[in-house]
Amino acid sequence: MSHDEWVNDRAPHQVDPGIDDDEFEQPYDAAPARDPHLGDAETLLKRAVDIVVTAPTMPLSSSPRIDRDEMVELLSEALSRLPEELRQARHLLRERDEFIARTRREAAEVVEAARVQSERMVQRTEVVRAAEARARHIMETASSESRRLKNETEDFLDQRLASFEILLERLTRAVATGRQKLSITGIDAAVPDESHPEHDESGFFDQDR
Repeated sequence: MSHDEWVNDRAPHQVDPGIDDDEFEQPYDAAPARDPHLGDAETLLKRAVDIVVTAPTMPLSSSPRIDRDEMVELLSEALSRLPEELRQARHLLRERDEFIARTRREAAEVVEAARVQSERMVQRTEVVRAAEARARHIMETASSESRRLKNETEDFLDQRLASFEILLERLTRAVATGRQKLSITGIDAAVPDESHPEHDESGFFDQDR
C-alpha cells in the first residue's frame, strides 16, 4: 500500500453539516481514552516531526534511530483527534444556521405584527414604517452576521487543514530521507572496497561483532 493510500484509508470521512453528531462515526472506535495534556492533532504531528528531525543516528550509520511504538502512538492519537476538531468546526456552522433561522423568524414575526397593526390602525403609518425598518435592520444584521460566521468558519477549516497538510508533508519527507539514507548505507556496506586489494578478508572490520 502506498503512502497516499494509507493516509486516505486512515483519514476521517468528509463531514456533512446535515448529519447529526450522534451519527458521526469515529474511525478509531477502539482507541484508548485521550490524554488532554497531549494537545490537539497539530501539536501531536509537530511532536512526531520533531522526533524524526532530532532523532540520534544509529551506530555506524547516518539513519535516525526512532522509537516506532512512540511514533505510531503519536500519529494514531493525532488521527483520532481530527474527527473531534472537525466536529467543533461543524458546531460553528450549526450555530450560524441556528442564528440565521432565529433572526429570520424574528423578522417574520415583526413584519407580521406590523401588517396586522397597520390593518387595524391605518392612520398610524409611522408605526408600520418603524416596524418595517426594524425588520429590514434585523435581516441586514442577520445577513452580515451570517457572512462573518461563514468566513470565520471557512478560515478556521482552511488554516487547520493547511497546517495538517504541511506537517504531514514534512513528516513524509523526513521518513523518506531516513529510508533513503538507510538504503544507501546498506548498498555501500555490501560493495567490497577494491581500492585496497592487498587486504584480505581477515582484515575487514566485522560490524556485527
